[in-house]
Amino acid sequence: MFRHCGLVFGCLIFTGPVLAQQATFHDSLLDHLAGHWILDGMLAGRHATHDVSADWVLEHQYLEFHEVARDKKKDGEPAYEARVFIGWDQSLHEYVCVWLDDFGDISTQSLGHARRVAESIPFVFQDTADSGKFHTTFVYDPARDTWVMNMDQDKAGKLSPFARMSLTRAH
Repeated sequence: MFRHCGLVFGCLIFTGPVLAQQATFHDSLLDHLAGHWILDGMLAGRHATHDVSADWVLEHQYLEFHEVARDKKKDGEPAYEARVFIGWDQSLHEYVCVWLDDFGDISTQSLGHARRVAESIPFVFQDTADSGKFHTTFVYDPARDTWVMNMDQDKAGKLSPFARMSLTRAH
């Protein structure tokens, strides 16, 4: 009996996701974010420079944005590191984002949603336990092949700048 249960369970594991898999995610705007970048500007009131690589992963379903600060902690590790996954929710017709960084504490605030507005992707992150929102907006400039990343804290509808950063291609 256990042998049959294992076979059924194995079939569910290997066929379940395949049956629910959405079409490969292709996005003309996010395609411009793929590559290697230097992220530079003001972050939390201080100048910061980070290296970024953005690559399509997991059967081209997500753009993985790997950000690493050039500043180091006392132990030699980067002062900040994040892995950000941007995908598409077909049922809602919007971008979804999972922002994971070395601050930890994964929560609903780690999940962002956005609808494309012209050449920008304005993600809104909100923890279900907090009325405040956090906005991270990526804006592409096709003439210069650069991006701007603005981050703002929203408290009671009032936005306060947290970061004003630009992304230029690394050479």
